[in-house]
Amino acid sequence: MTDRYAVFGHPIAHSKSPAIHAAFARQTGQDLHYEAILAPLDGFSASIAAFMAAGGRGANVTVPFKEEAFRLARRLSARAERAGAVNTLSFGGGEIFGDNTDGAGLVADLVRNRQRDPAGARILLLGAGGAARGVIEPLLDRKPAGLVVANRTPGRARELAGLFGPGVAACGFGDLEGRFDLVVNATAASLAGELPPLPADLFAPGALAYDMMYGRDTPFLAFARTHGAATADGLGMLVEQAAEAFFVWRGVRPDTAPVIARLQADAC
Repeated sequence: MTDRYAVFGHPIAHSKSPAIHAAFARQTGQDLHYEAILAPLDGFSASIAAFMAAGGRGANVTVPFKEEAFRLARRLSARAERAGAVNTLSFGGGEIFGDNTDGAGLVADLVRNRQRDPAGARILLLGAGGAARGVIEPLLDRKPAGLVVANRTPGRARELAGLFGPGVAACGFGDLEGRFDLVVNATAASLAGELPPLPADLFAPGALAYDMMYGRDTPFLAFARTHGAATADGLGMLVEQAAEAFFVWRGVRPDTAPVIARLQADAC
């Protein structure tokens, strides 16, 4: 019997996850079907329960349900516990296991696809929401020179930084000082076509500006190019976090490079 997987979100029609996982399945010879499911804003848990009852083996979770998925899971990976959010659910024996592959996806994209190992880098993380929280620990695991969380509301940045100990500093956008080798935009500003209020001298020579948003040239990326930084969007992170979820479910790690190349070609 073909194993069923899905991604749940609201909205969800735009999701590239079904195409990504279909490509992974073909590449690795795995017998599975992966679909996108629109969950009602007040019906995520019921949608998951129905999918499990119909034989679903696992699910990805996207906006706005990652924190609800965290509460729904009965067991959590260590990285999901630290992230406070879940984007990958596994179902077995009537139990729901929650994991978070976002941070692993970001680091894999940086290291494998961008040749930008965060080791020894001065990192600035913009935003203090779930997207930011999910990537801090994997970035810290690479032993950067320092990591600063900046947010429009400084108190939220300090609260988030406090969860990870003295290795993470925090400030408001208006208090940013210094130059950074890697600047990651984890805010929602790009969704609205907006730019966080950033100083012009933010980027160190040879810096990379990375926007978790994909599929569009965001104001953040345009700002970074204007000030001499290399730029990257979040398409690679999307594929790499999907590959990590695929590995969690199937025990097989797909080759992401041809899938990224195909999605980039389709976007041209």
